[in-house]
Amino acid sequence: MEPLRMLTKDLESTKLHFLENDRSTAHLDDTTGGMVSWFTSPFKNPLKARNSTAGGISKPSMQYKDAMFGGKTLSSLGTVNKQSVAPASCGEENDPIENLAHSIELGNDLPLGSNQHQSTSPEMVQASDAFLDDDPTAAVQTAGASDITSRMSSTTSKASVPSSHTSTGIQFIKTEAQDNDPLLHTLKPRVASMSSSSSQLSAAKSMTPIDLRPQRVEETAKAAKATPRAKRIRFNELRPRISLPQNLSTTDFAQQSIHAAYSSRLNPFALHQDEYRLLRNHICQLHVTAYLNIRNRILRLWVRNPLVGVTPEEAAGCATSSRWLNLAEVAYEWLLRNGYINFGCVEVPDTSHMKVRIYKSKRYRRKTIAVVGAGMAGLGCARQLEGLFRQYHYRLSLLGEEPPKVIVLEGRNRIGGRVYSHPLRNQDAAHIPGDARCTAEMGAHIITGFDHGNPLNMIIRGQLALHYHLLTDNSTLYDLDGRLIDKQQDALVEKLYNDILDRASIYRHREAGPVIVEGDKTLIEAGRDPQGEADALIGATEKERMRESTRAGSDQLENVPGGMDKLTGKAHMVMGSRKKTAPALAAQAMGWKLASNVLVARDLNLDGVARGMEHPTLGAAMDEAVKQYQFLLDLAPQDMRLINWHYANLEYANAANLGKLSLSGHDQDNGNEFEGQHAQIVGGYQQVPRGILQYPAPLDLRTRKVVRRITYDSDGRRGGTAQIQCDDGSALDVDRIVLTTPLGILKEGKLTFDPPLPLWKLDPIDRLGFGLLNKIVLVYDKPFWDVEQDMFGLLRESEFPGSLDQEDYVKSRGKFYLFWNCIKTSGRPVLIALMAGEAAVHAESTTDADLVSGVSRELRRMFPDSEVPPPSESIVTRWGTDRFARGTYSYVGPTSLPGDYDMMARQVGNLHFAGEATCGTHPATVHGAYISGLRAAAEIIEEFLGPIEVPTPLVPGPSKADNSPKRTSQKRKADGVLAPVAAPKLESAAAKAARLDALERDILTCIFAEIGPQPNRVGSKKGSNPFLLYVKEKWEDGKQQANEARNATDNNQKAIRGYIGQMWKKECEDTKRLYKERTESIRVAHNENAATFEARLASWNERALEIRRKYLADRPNVLSADEEQSMWRQLGVHEHEHGRKAKLKSGYALKTEGTD
Repeated sequence: MEPLRMLTKDLESTKLHFLENDRSTAHLDDTTGGMVSWFTSPFKNPLKARNSTAGGISKPSMQYKDAMFGGKTLSSLGTVNKQSVAPASCGEENDPIENLAHSIELGNDLPLGSNQHQSTSPEMVQASDAFLDDDPTAAVQTAGASDITSRMSSTTSKASVPSSHTSTGIQFIKTEAQDNDPLLHTLKPRVASMSSSSSQLSAAKSMTPIDLRPQRVEETAKAAKATPRAKRIRFNELRPRISLPQNLSTTDFAQQSIHAAYSSRLNPFALHQDEYRLLRNHICQLHVTAYLNIRNRILRLWVRNPLVGVTPEEAAGCATSSRWLNLAEVAYEWLLRNGYINFGCVEVPDTSHMKVRIYKSKRYRRKTIAVVGAGMAGLGCARQLEGLFRQYHYRLSLLGEEPPKVIVLEGRNRIGGRVYSHPLRNQDAAHIPGDARCTAEMGAHIITGFDHGNPLNMIIRGQLALHYHLLTDNSTLYDLDGRLIDKQQDALVEKLYNDILDRASIYRHREAGPVIVEGDKTLIEAGRDPQGEADALIGATEKERMRESTRAGSDQLENVPGGMDKLTGKAHMVMGSRKKTAPALAAQAMGWKLASNVLVARDLNLDGVARGMEHPTLGAAMDEAVKQYQFLLDLAPQDMRLINWHYANLEYANAANLGKLSLSGHDQDNGNEFEGQHAQIVGGYQQVPRGILQYPAPLDLRTRKVVRRITYDSDGRRGGTAQIQCDDGSALDVDRIVLTTPLGILKEGKLTFDPPLPLWKLDPIDRLGFGLLNKIVLVYDKPFWDVEQDMFGLLRESEFPGSLDQEDYVKSRGKFYLFWNCIKTSGRPVLIALMAGEAAVHAESTTDADLVSGVSRELRRMFPDSEVPPPSESIVTRWGTDRFARGTYSYVGPTSLPGDYDMMARQVGNLHFAGEATCGTHPATVHGAYISGLRAAAEIIEEFLGPIEVPTPLVPGPSKADNSPKRTSQKRKADGVLAPVAAPKLESAAAKAARLDALERDILTCIFAEIGPQPNRVGSKKGSNPFLLYVKEKWEDGKQQANEARNATDNNQKAIRGYIGQMWKKECEDTKRLYKERTESIRVAHNENAATFEARLASWNERALEIRRKYLADRPNVLSADEEQSMWRQLGVHEHEHGRKAKLKSGYALKTEGTD
């Protein structure tokens, strides 16, 4: 197979790589600066949809540029109307913006509170999209088409600038006639003839129900009551889609699978806690390794192309032996239900076309699920539910259920919640792609790393293909007089601050670690499955594992602050010792000079604060540490201002004064941080919720629905129904409710619940805090600051100038302490000044004029050599008075208890909860809100289908046909996996075909594992043009020149080649000679390969036949006589008096002794 070229967009350059064509044409490559890699050439991008039918591939219908979305091109969903804005005032109570200085003409809007799903015409989709964002300039950039048989590429940038990145670079779409999987090539023609019924099992992945679960052996009383007895399709009845690539070594394949698990927030070497609870009584330690291998391989399929959902056939193909098919079945369903695969803006296989015999005498009433809130949690939950119901349509039909209706209610006249990108008055953009709009972020601003499991990675880069700007911490700090802070002094004080935070972490609440069940790391890294007999179930050794976990928790190493992330205000956590060095020695090691008459052995004593207060706070402990350090060091007023700048940054991270944070639990989510550079979305973060709303089909969204009362069923007395009453007098009867309102709304208490929420729910609502962060957006006609710096900071004076008292800095330290330079993401010269801590609270009651004049005064001090004019546009946020938020995000208050976030997430009857304040692992984040929506969707699907059923036995032992001769031992393959066994007497045609499929897969796996893939015939081209080699390596340089000359677009390859041709002419002869020598080397290698190909192929064929014979000899009862004869016949091996004779057949040639 000719490898496809893959175009990988790196930070500043595009490099060509050669990779195997595995599963799809796209994968997320976290090793290249966090960009998306696509299998493509500089000219065409083959986007192969995985929705094959009968072995074929569905053909994408058009280029992305003209791709249809409901009859309209995607670009037509919103167009920049630069003449549609006019000065006005916006004083709506439901908007966090006061005196916006302008409003947006909505044009052809939907009526307020309209039911969007009632009309999905192109015109209505366009109008609703513009209306929901309060402006007509919104353009959704997605990847895909509404037809399941069509897959589109991702958005192509119209302009390319070094500071702006996009997730894709696809221009053309190409299909391939067949899969490039050697196992699938070899398997299909043989098995089809071995069994006459094999052809009835289509290899189409999307045409087979995705909701495949094991037949019931053990089930809860609840599931037994709800689910009728019906035949369900099992993985061992499928024709698996081989998911093991040919041109990839086993080790490389294993490393990609391991990386995929890390990219999905999962440990590739250990069971997740939910997996452990599911499997503890079904799986032994030996089989944990096999399960993890399969789970990681399934994740690899998803991570490498999140544009298309993973199908059951592909998941089944991740099992290298038929013995592991049940493991693949459980792993697939667990990943699917819990939102680790097939989530986001992705087309998933629909099973509604399947003919289902209804086992119920009558169908149930179609149920309705209402999601309250159209923020990231609500939209994410609704989109996930729609996808799950589509994939589980077949299962629901067996239960007599129709897929429930999902309705999203939103009180505002826009979507996004606390993700709000406000369009600027002047839409004359620069520095950003031409199709992006000029916006400023009123709420969520930063993506805190794409790597290590951020689900927004798949959505932003893999599905919506949004442009983004990677941030760098190249900031400078200005003192209150406008002078720059010395870098060395800044670093010195930062070390001291980190030490203070580290010493306060001694009082952190510590819990016993979870039970960890690990697989064999060596086997997982090698991509090998375990061998040997089954041992005790992992549940039987649970007590010992808990003791080991407790001992591990008592070790002296733990996560400790290792540095400050200025972009987010949070500390970098590293492994360190709980035992702290004496402060004087630590200060000397940092570079500080001790004050006179200081005892080096003197330690800091924070016990008076930590243990003397009923509810100690982080601020009190850190203030005490600063006071005690002042006895050890001669801290100057500037040092105090620097320390308090870091205080303000930590208050920004928590949206609260440090005096309101719990000492023991303020960092309860540490260790869950994502990795990679932080980023901002070019054109507005709100594109993400807008894309989730619209793709792959618009959700049923109803705006201006302010919920005032929720009646739910807490104990079954209402028959499982609920009702939502709105301020406009409307009422909605539903079956389940997902409430995603911010914690601030729940704390306010104006939303009425009937019956009242239980105390176990009200208590964490009261204990957790809901903080505040505000911004001032300043828009200018031209920048007067360094546009290459993403941010710069400002030290603030205390209430009493020159004070060394820590308490004097509390009120002022967070006021305009940090400025974001947004010129690369907004398209206009924009600065955003942050107000954190007490300053954020004070801003709620300060006029816009006072705030803008104050920040302008500070900017003039910072840039005395530049003219700082009044801003042409200014916006002030006041999230505290926004009646749909009452704040920004949650924090751990002094009275909070461990587990409060988990209690917030627990459902009450048919009332479910989601939102960032219900995600204990990632609170106060956009991705945390989205993850909580996935969790709520998993709860609801379990209510409909019951818990995941685990077959018993999970890993079956060997079985034989009744007429099989007795054997004293069971022989195994080289890797120790039990071989497939002969069919029982009463075997259905479908089961027989699946068994023969699995057998052939096992044989081919053994062949490829021992001698590798079949040698490939070299192409007809004997050499390469030296200029073509030059083009491949210099492509990005030529593209950059073409872009600078404004002659290049993503489709204008000719212009780029022209510039590269000019570069080639200018190269010296020595450089050209090197390329000519490389060309000659390629030609020589080609000739050598061609000369030895026939001999290598003949040798490979002979060894393949030997391995097949040995495989069957070791398993004399695996096939009946008729089945074995059919196999040899399909391979072209015939019996005659001189022995077996072979011919080229079914994917590879077989030769044996006696061949002419």
